[in-house]
Amino acid sequence: MREGEEDKKGSSSSSRIRVLASHLASHPSMASEKEAALAAVPSDSPTIFDKIIKKEIPSNVVYEDDKALAFRDINPQAPTHILIIPKVKDGLTGLSKAEERHCEILGYLLYTAKIVAKQEGLEEGFRIVINDGPNGCQSVYHLHIHLLGGRQMNWPPG
Repeated sequence: MREGEEDKKGSSSSSRIRVLASHLASHPSMASEKEAALAAVPSDSPTIFDKIIKKEIPSNVVYEDDKALAFRDINPQAPTHILIIPKVKDGLTGLSKAEERHCEILGYLLYTAKIVAKQEGLEEGFRIVINDGPNGCQSVYHLHIHLLGGRQMNWPPG
């Protein structure tokens, strides 16, 4: 679906981006995360992350190279909460959409998480999270890795 086209629920992709941007900026509770995930429409349309990659939306970038971009989450769930994304989506809207051709970038994103964790001083440990699909609480359909650290994590996580 292209920006401006109507999806099955009758809302445009640009309005979904505005809703998600608003959600990311102003709703810290877990219920809001669930609401955003359930409201998100899985598609390969441009997302808020595409706008961050293009520098159309400001972000607090902590790492960038030709393949990946890492920036601080605007609704942190830990003292250190960084999102790591591939700069080229290539159909990788979520982990469940991965194909064999994505193996290199998937490994690269995990290696990038290790580099960023070291850069952030997370020597005592950190957590990596990939939300996938509505039940996995995925609200942005551009694969992204959450790097969480700076405190003791709990188990089970969700």
